[in-house]
Amino acid sequence: MSLLQDSWALTLRNLTHIRRNPERLLDATVQPIMFTVLFVYVFGGAIPVEGGYRDFLMPGIFVQTLAFTGFGTALGLANDRRTGFVDRLMSLPTSRSALLVGRVVSDMLVTCLTLAILIATGLVIGWRPHESAANVALALALMLLFSFSMTWLGVLLGCIVTEPEAVMGVGFIVLFPLTFIANTFVPTQGMPSFVRFLAEWNPISAVTAAARERLGNSNPALETSDAWTLTHPVLATLVVCIALTSVFAPLAIARYRQLTRG
Repeated sequence: MSLLQDSWALTLRNLTHIRRNPERLLDATVQPIMFTVLFVYVFGGAIPVEGGYRDFLMPGIFVQTLAFTGFGTALGLANDRRTGFVDRLMSLPTSRSALLVGRVVSDMLVTCLTLAILIATGLVIGWRPHESAANVALALALMLLFSFSMTWLGVLLGCIVTEPEAVMGVGFIVLFPLTFIANTFVPTQGMPSFVRFLAEWNPISAVTAAARERLGNSNPALETSDAWTLTHPVLATLVVCIALTSVFAPLAIARYRQLTRG
């Protein structure tokens, strides 16, 4: 009960920070909308995709945005460590795990808001899902599961790096190339052979292909690729999410325990 109460209190604290400083949501709301408009209306005419580029693009935008959610978690933890909030919290009779639980819960709520805004943006520009409500729900669940697994990478990074600027630097160096060397914005069949191999076995490509399949959107990889990750994208996504959580969650928790002990 103490863990639940303390976690909820810290969740509300994180959400209150966002409410009082809404500019913190710019990278999770305005930036994805800008990417959507840019690719649809500037590059879309030069990227022919069977079924329409809008239907092909939106699942990629969803997954790219969710891939970066873990760095919001890292930024929040890095700020709490830099300002001394973690040390002050550990001096109080609170559950030590509450800080992590509150951070993950609040960031997942922000992720849900971001995904809702992106879906509304896609509907406005003409994107439509073409599957049943159950399949659409499965697509959303897979993407949120991927986001949850990425938050543990963010927790680990936030427990290692204390400067928010360093967190952003690592994020763009590591994740930005990964989201582009994938099937997020263009089909992989037009890429050079080595780049295509990297793109087809990129975990982000698997999640994107799974979202396209469940949403009923254009998914050329089913016909043009022999990579297991793209021919069985739902199963591959589950494997990716389990692997990310299994690796990063124990490391993040161990690192967090080191910080709170001393």
